[in-house]
Amino acid sequence: MKISQPSLSAQIQKLEEALGLELFERSKGGVTLTPLGRDLLKQAQQAVSAADVIVDAANFATKGPSGTFRLGASPTLGPYALPWILPEVHKKYGGVKFFVREEVPDALAEGLYDGRYDLILTTLPLKENGITVMPLFRESLYLVMNREHPLAKNKSIRGDQLAGLEILTIEEHHLLFRQVENLCKQFNADILRDYEGTSLDSIRQMVHMEMGVTFLPALYIRSEINDRDELRVLTIKGESINRVHALAWRDTSPLRNFYRELGELFREVAKVQFRNAVEVLK
Repeated sequence: MKISQPSLSAQIQKLEEALGLELFERSKGGVTLTPLGRDLLKQAQQAVSAADVIVDAANFATKGPSGTFRLGASPTLGPYALPWILPEVHKKYGGVKFFVREEVPDALAEGLYDGRYDLILTTLPLKENGITVMPLFRESLYLVMNREHPLAKNKSIRGDQLAGLEILTIEEHHLLFRQVENLCKQFNADILRDYEGTSLDSIRQMVHMEMGVTFLPALYIRSEINDRDELRVLTIKGESINRVHALAWRDTSPLRNFYRELGELFREVAKVQFRNAVEVLK
């Protein structure tokens, strides 16, 4: 809804008069919130979000699935999964659009709780208080190294051969960092904290420059690494190294049945598009 500045100012003034409170401090330099105004801002945002939910539910009931949904996604997953998933969603639900934003899992969960996102596509674990979590698929992690590395001639190595290897990884606020950190402890490898990558691409470039080896997810490998690349992808004998991805939404959402339908469609697309890269869950 669009509203002119004079009309907005008049509405705010009426609200202040009705409450008997000053929410804004006005000066020649501009307008700022008073301390009380700041305290009430969060409640106002929640009220707006609640109104949006009511409007969305009404539109859904009368017109079917339609509108723009705010989808948050992990940066280590979204770019390598959503380009295949969202076009299929659009084919089935022509009136549905997604505004997609990438953030680390903790920020995604926070955004879901406070209403900034309608849905999030993220890696587990995820705190489930007030949140419905629908596991979608399990994705393997593989050891990746430059073809000049002494171990690169192998397709698979033993876990004890990782001892002492220097492992590159993404920044610590990603769940992938924590998983790689645990793998380094398990296999007595050394994590290179001084060279944490800001993205999976930056890690890959460092492996290209023989700064170390790394663990990368299967969907990233599928998208960005091919047989002509200078990198080699290895498995660890006897080890199942993976992560689980899920779609999540608020328990209270009136569109929760539709979100579950979307989750089922995500699984169907993954089964076809990502075969041999992920294990689709039921």
